[in-house]
Amino acid sequence: MGETMTPIPFGDLINWAEKEYRREGSAFGVRRFYRKSDDKMLSLFGEKLETPFGPAAGPHTQLAQNIIAGYLAGCRFFELKTVQIIDGEDLAKCIARPCIVAKDECYNCEWSTELTVEQAFAEYVKAYFALKLLSREWHLGADDGFIFNMSVGYDLEGIRSEKIDRFIEGLKDASRSDIFKECTAFALSHLGRLASWDEDSIRAISPRVSRSITLSTLHGCPPAEIERIAAYLISVKKLHTFVKCNPTLLGYEFARRTLDGMGFDALVFDDHHFKGDLQYEDAVPMFKRLQVLAAENGLSFGVKLTNTFPVMTANNELPSEEIYMSGRSLFPLTSALAYKLSKEFGGKLRISYSGGADAFNIGELYRCGIWPITLATSYLKPGGYERGLQIAGTLSMSAFEPFRGVDVDALGALSKDAAVNERYKKPAKPLPKRKIDDKVPLLDCFIAPCKGGCPIEQDIPEYVELVGKGKNREALRVIIDKNPLPFITGTICPHRCMDMCTRNYYESPIRIRKAKLTAARNAFDMIVGELQAPPKTASLRVAVVGGGPAGISAAYFLGRAGFAVTLFEKLGSLGGIVKHVIPGFRIKDHAIEQDIQLMEKMGVEVQLNSPVSSAKELLDAGYDAVLLAVGAWAPGRAPMEGEQINVIDFLKTLKSDPESISLGENVAVIGAGNAAMDAARAAKRVPGVENVSIVYRRTRKYMPADEEELEMAVEDGVTLLELLSPKAHRGNKLVCAKMALGAPDASGRRSPVETAETVQIDADTVIAAVGEGIDTSFFLRNGIELDARGRVKANPATGETNVPGVYVAGDALRGPATVVEAIADARRFADHLTGSRFKPLAMSANAKVSQETAAGKKGTLVRPGRTSCENSRCLDCSTVCENCADVCPNRANVAVRVPGKEQRQILHVERMCNECGNCEQFCPYSSKPYKEKFTLFHTGEEFDESANEGVLVLDAINRRVRVRLQGKVQDVLLDATETGICPDVEAMVFTIMDDYAYLL
Repeated sequence: MGETMTPIPFGDLINWAEKEYRREGSAFGVRRFYRKSDDKMLSLFGEKLETPFGPAAGPHTQLAQNIIAGYLAGCRFFELKTVQIIDGEDLAKCIARPCIVAKDECYNCEWSTELTVEQAFAEYVKAYFALKLLSREWHLGADDGFIFNMSVGYDLEGIRSEKIDRFIEGLKDASRSDIFKECTAFALSHLGRLASWDEDSIRAISPRVSRSITLSTLHGCPPAEIERIAAYLISVKKLHTFVKCNPTLLGYEFARRTLDGMGFDALVFDDHHFKGDLQYEDAVPMFKRLQVLAAENGLSFGVKLTNTFPVMTANNELPSEEIYMSGRSLFPLTSALAYKLSKEFGGKLRISYSGGADAFNIGELYRCGIWPITLATSYLKPGGYERGLQIAGTLSMSAFEPFRGVDVDALGALSKDAAVNERYKKPAKPLPKRKIDDKVPLLDCFIAPCKGGCPIEQDIPEYVELVGKGKNREALRVIIDKNPLPFITGTICPHRCMDMCTRNYYESPIRIRKAKLTAARNAFDMIVGELQAPPKTASLRVAVVGGGPAGISAAYFLGRAGFAVTLFEKLGSLGGIVKHVIPGFRIKDHAIEQDIQLMEKMGVEVQLNSPVSSAKELLDAGYDAVLLAVGAWAPGRAPMEGEQINVIDFLKTLKSDPESISLGENVAVIGAGNAAMDAARAAKRVPGVENVSIVYRRTRKYMPADEEELEMAVEDGVTLLELLSPKAHRGNKLVCAKMALGAPDASGRRSPVETAETVQIDADTVIAAVGEGIDTSFFLRNGIELDARGRVKANPATGETNVPGVYVAGDALRGPATVVEAIADARRFADHLTGSRFKPLAMSANAKVSQETAAGKKGTLVRPGRTSCENSRCLDCSTVCENCADVCPNRANVAVRVPGKEQRQILHVERMCNECGNCEQFCPYSSKPYKEKFTLFHTGEEFDESANEGVLVLDAINRRVRVRLQGKVQDVLLDATETGICPDVEAMVFTIMDDYAYLL
């Protein structure tokens, strides 16, 4: 049942919209409405059009509530989902589930409506009538300012069938249909609720739902068949007609070359669709004949560009052998085809556009004379339907003039730019993981994914908000509550928080690291002047061995908690690898020293030039606990013959004695992690060095370095040599075996396979940036057990080793770790010794954002660099997440207000879900909201066939419900003294019954 959508009766739709509007100020989850504020209109098909855009034939035009939601957010052109002779259950059972994945470019494996044709007809009439009523009643625009464009497929026989013919004729004139009569009767019987309507105006509502049609045909449909269908629709059905074209019109070579150039070289497709589909040389004369035929019939003819792009499933994107690509990856192809045809027709061919349109390019498309414009992928991303508000606002600033043709030159420039524009390119590296590992809670699931993705769970939205308001002192207070190294992490942190940022699904992540550094730089002097060493109230003495990030952080946390802490460092200054190895162009010593000052303010005793060889000696000396926070100083060696120097030795010497470094003209760096990038960039700065190369056995796509580190290396002139495995360094030559990429390994990266070919690279010096690790001899001398990888065996919750009282953190625990991971280990160690986590910081009122403010940011794209105030871009997910509600085209995930809860709760409405799976893509948790959120069932059959936890109303009058929790089913009388269900769920059920009865 979860795959089957149940249409909502017209009266229930209107009741839902009105009651939600009165209660929430929203309707079908759309909180902000577009209200037409001027009298500008366009004309199309003899109809008026307030804005020339809307949802494409697809998930957003399948149900009436979807269409209403689109209208509320500014859409005025609706390309109704395609109908065909195969429908309902016969079609639905052919569709693999899930069927949509839109986390980057979009893929789907569904095509026409999953309803029966009769149900689809009813949905479109209900939506049409609802828009008539609501447009005037809520003062949204003219009640005749929108257009419904029907879509049919896929062959002439099916289109001429009684079923499809009845659909077409019914939308041309719905007056005799039962559903139109039902809508009219409802409106007439509820005139008291319709202040803007009277009986005469209701009866005057036009039954002409649609005067236009878009023809969609299957791949391989012969050109003669396409022309016969289009001619039939024009000359017999008297409909303004668009013919949907496939991107295959561009030819295989063009498509392959374009997509490869945009970074989509991993897409798998061959030329069979290109050979079997309509050919360009057949299309052009056909379109010219159809133009003439339409003119003879007093109708419009044009093309719809384009259909989705078929590719083979390569990475388990969806459970279907062939899938259909859309979104930004389609824009370079569709714009190219639009230009090619426009040039061919001298701009006189009307184009209905769909293929990667969004708020950034839709204004340019419209100014080229291309409209209407329809979208699908953009609405499937966070922000959902409300992305239409920005688009409507953008288009409203353009001139509304009759169609006089396409500006071919402007379109050519747009198409040319699309082929090189970074916005449409696939990132060079695979997308990072954007989900936290936890499962979504049944209730209270709101979370900021940036915070969940941070090893120390920093309060990121709060300090970003404070920095944006200029409250840097308050922001730094928030930061150092959990992060004692704001300068180091503000400069070189790999910022996994930014990888997790929901803003990635809009355009680019919030610059979280930069915000942290801004606070640190602007408020450090104030904060360090205010900090005072806490009294030493704890009974334990703690020794910390190692003055790198882990050691400094542990000492800070323990000192702040009132412990007597001594930090032992073998070198003459603190900072560890960050201070003594990472190049100065990455981070300045002064910044590191400022973080050290924060620790020193906690009353920590520091002993420099004090190597420790025995943890036992420290315990014997009266320390109650010893933390070994030694760094990954042990050099790695590349498995090759000949001379090489280790990256740690090279970078350390470069900082301590740069004059002693001599590398020659040509340097090869083996490895492709961040340390390799540091080494390569540092080598470029050594006098006498002309050329530096990174030598790696895979391709750039699979290099482990952060993308920004790679980009900075390339900007510095470093050459990336891919698919090479070093074998020997002889003289000034590095001999490498050529590699080829084989099947993916356990990490998901394609395994390099050695070939018989070798190449020689000029290399006076070879620097090995591979396999740095811990000096295991130190641990073995101290009786500390190691695992098979040479890492310390330790309790993951505390870091305690097999030696009582001895702990490890950072590199010593994990192997080479990031700074923020070291901080996390230090915090866990401190929490263990204190017996509890530090109390959460009482957050300043300046750090808080209202739900209205947070919700108001949804759906708005911001061009990179347009604002320096990142708080204006931050979506404040810890205040309002609701991604699953945003991205559900069917509105099956509903946010409800439960008394006593600060944030709205997510309720999954089973009858509206077809298990497309899109909400799974954008939930911050590793979960499927449509399977794991509290669910409202409407029938016993739904309840019995689902495993979801949720509620079924058995008797609304007597308030009797059936609830499933943790696999247990029980019938509950809500008015009983004790319901037997947990209070939070009880509150949710009461809220549904009392405040959201329109969902029942």
